[in-house]
Amino acid sequence: MTTPESTPNPLPNPLHFPPRFAWGVATASYQIEGAATEDGRGPSIWDTFSHTPGKVKAGDTGDVACDHYHRLDADLDLIQALGVNAYRFSVAWPRIQPTGTGAVNQAGLDFYSRLVDGLLTRGVTPWLTLYHWDLPQALQDQGGWTVRDTALAFGDYAAIVADELGDRVQHFITINEPWCAAFLGYGIGIHAPGHRDLAQSYAAAHHLLVGHGLAVQAVRANAPAAQVGITLNLYEGYPATDTPADRAATRRQDGFQNRWYLDPVYGLGYPQDIVDLLGDASPQVQGLVLPGDVELMGMATDFLGVNMYSRSVIEDAPGEGFLHSRAVRPPESEYTGFDWEVAPQSLTDLMLRLQRDYDPPAIYITENGATYPDTVEADGSVQDAARTRYFQQHIAALQPALDGGAKVAGYFAWSLMDNFEWAEGYEKRFGIVHVDFGTQARTVKQSGRWYQDFLARTKAGVGA
Repeated sequence: MTTPESTPNPLPNPLHFPPRFAWGVATASYQIEGAATEDGRGPSIWDTFSHTPGKVKAGDTGDVACDHYHRLDADLDLIQALGVNAYRFSVAWPRIQPTGTGAVNQAGLDFYSRLVDGLLTRGVTPWLTLYHWDLPQALQDQGGWTVRDTALAFGDYAAIVADELGDRVQHFITINEPWCAAFLGYGIGIHAPGHRDLAQSYAAAHHLLVGHGLAVQAVRANAPAAQVGITLNLYEGYPATDTPADRAATRRQDGFQNRWYLDPVYGLGYPQDIVDLLGDASPQVQGLVLPGDVELMGMATDFLGVNMYSRSVIEDAPGEGFLHSRAVRPPESEYTGFDWEVAPQSLTDLMLRLQRDYDPPAIYITENGATYPDTVEADGSVQDAARTRYFQQHIAALQPALDGGAKVAGYFAWSLMDNFEWAEGYEKRFGIVHVDFGTQARTVKQSGRWYQDFLARTKAGVGA
């Protein structure tokens, strides 16, 4: 068995991270909790979607997932043993309000209260995400994120959670990856609720950002000492060739993936080049952008959360989609099990670009990781050298970003453990802890042991 001491460690030595740097692991409610119908929890769009034949590989659902709801204390012990000082989790809206509005389900709040208290007693700082895609189905039945009422309901829900937990939780993330929730869920239908309509996806994107602004207001009102931000999934783009056509295509792709969310969050409104390309599908032409929305979406935040996994390499493709561009796959690169290019330099470039263009007060890498086809060895260990190397390379890539002035203040490995990977079911594994979904046994992988050892030997990860 490979021990932490014998695990390859190509990181430059020493690395210099800021004081009180957050080193953590991350999860999401529907992906790990299970207990889908227990203690008053209502159905979410992911319950409906995963139970619809053909939507998720192998017909998998999150009904049980990692059974975290029933294994809370043991999982918190595991988090503590890894040596992290922060844990990012999400609250399931339908556990708090089973239909998305109205009466509060106290049993749901009690679960997260126990979770928060359990973290604090173990010396781990809780990072709470209010929305990680499990919209109450009752709200979807009324239009979901395509209607403004859902954003208003989200603001009310955020107020409930901040009021209940804000005395102990000092870091709130409003929305996780609005691009995925809007485009994958309403645009191309590979995520819940499974709709395929470009105009719907941009209506959803707008109301997600409005909901973000309302949630910022709610956290400020009910947890005034807490910090609040949003998490965006961002990909630094590179032209396939150094030609004007490919550079322009890369700019369009950046507008679609990155600037459509970054610009409004930082008070700039929507990028006009993408508004023009969208035409009738834009929220402006749909009449959804109301007076005051630019200011609401651009409410001042304390940090920017960034989920980063890979990069985009783009070429011009006239007539292909509304962006007239396509992503290309560099043949010489290494790829993860999701066929995502391993590109740690792009993390450095992205951090420097975000600081230069938007100047956030702080940046946290709220997700970074890789899926590979893990093998359990005869001795029960999981020797995931490729995933270990991925973490080493990306953590090392933070150093030049910090040296260049990027205000990176934390890093969360995705994910704590193998889980329900959305439309991929249980086939794809991101965890630094292996889960046997038949027995629910947890086994720390080589990558997890390496991370544990790295944190033990990194002064910035001790007592931060």
